[in-house]
Amino acid sequence: MCLFQITKDFTSMKRFFVLVFLISMTLYSEGQKRKIIKEIKTMEANLKEHTGFMLYDPSKGKVLADYKSDRYFTPASNTKIFTMFTALNVLGDSIPGLYFRESGDSLIFWGTGDPSFLYENVTGSNKVFDFLAKSEKELYFSTSNYDDEHFGPGWAWGDYKYYYQVERSPMPVFGNYFYVSKEKGAQTLQITNRVFKNYFWMSDSVRGATPVIRDYGSNFTDYFPQEENAEFTRLVPFRYSSVLTAQLLADTLQRRVKYMDIPFKNYETLYSVHIDSLLSVLMHTSDNFIAEQLLLTSAGVVSDTLNSHIGIKYAKENLFKGFPDELLWYDGSGLSRYNQFTPRTIVKVWDEMLKKVGPERLYPLLATGGYNGTIKNWYAGEKPYIFAKTGSLKNNHSLSGYLITDKGHTLIFSFMNSHFPGSSNDTKVVMQKILKMIKERY
Repeated sequence: MCLFQITKDFTSMKRFFVLVFLISMTLYSEGQKRKIIKEIKTMEANLKEHTGFMLYDPSKGKVLADYKSDRYFTPASNTKIFTMFTALNVLGDSIPGLYFRESGDSLIFWGTGDPSFLYENVTGSNKVFDFLAKSEKELYFSTSNYDDEHFGPGWAWGDYKYYYQVERSPMPVFGNYFYVSKEKGAQTLQITNRVFKNYFWMSDSVRGATPVIRDYGSNFTDYFPQEENAEFTRLVPFRYSSVLTAQLLADTLQRRVKYMDIPFKNYETLYSVHIDSLLSVLMHTSDNFIAEQLLLTSAGVVSDTLNSHIGIKYAKENLFKGFPDELLWYDGSGLSRYNQFTPRTIVKVWDEMLKKVGPERLYPLLATGGYNGTIKNWYAGEKPYIFAKTGSLKNNHSLSGYLITDKGHTLIFSFMNSHFPGSSNDTKVVMQKILKMIKERY
């Protein structure tokens, strides 16, 4: 047999084995996809919920599994994924901390929406505080660049008194809340900021396990006396006003701060903290306050007004143009029941985020399965394999982010569940099982 014939036969055999390999891999992939979809369908039926899912391989640009990924779901805090992407693109590395103008013996300043000012959960610089405290000029605070509501559309009004629904404002101070506490055996309350002591009233009746209740439309707060040995600590969101902000600034800076409505123009910008110091808190603890303020701050950069609708409109027209589905987007945090997104659109955001930021910087900012954040007690492995964002409102739970398989592949997923009548714990148990299966088989 001639060398040509041998070479030809070898080439044909090689092609045959390659073809067999490709067919077997395709069949294996299809088999894995069917198993995933079968598990999801069973979950959906058993838990009486609506489920959407997409699994995507960014290295190949290939969808590995898809179940109702074009349907809309209530994202809850998965909304923060869109806020984060917007902030990264609009704000860059540093957060505008203060807009100001010096005129004669006066320092006029406007808020930027920056949530980091004196916020205990954020580490970073004290640039804004030091700048105001050390200035030798008269301080004038203005809010003429702010045009928004205290709460977002679709928020639950009854949640105004809880820590997770603090009010939005142009220049937050102390995270827009204060603490009230009582030690065991103490006769008096401890209030973290003395300004709020003027708003407290002693009630003449005991009200169960709720010792402190703030009025809906003001900062007047009722204290319901507890037993002498009772102890408690309550975080109380305060009712924002321009005058109150000036009072808090004056009390904190230990100098006079006047509130005046001064036109927003001819200003300079003082930057405060690196954006990652905010994003890590935003994503690890699902901080609603930071989310809302970042959206306001972004709006202030692309326009002359702090307004969340401006921020959303800009992002939709410039950052999310051409994405798979229209964004039904109403706030920065996901507290709004009006928000609706599709799993495949969320996967697209994560894909673009990975390209922009890179895994070395991005993954530490996210909640990590079995390690930290909102999934500290879920998705544990010998080494972390889930880096993601949760989203929970009553009867809704989602998880979207990155999954690292045992073979070292990086996959992007979005797992959205809406309108289940039972506990979210039941949904999480099945989600954990399915994602662990994907980790092991891909």
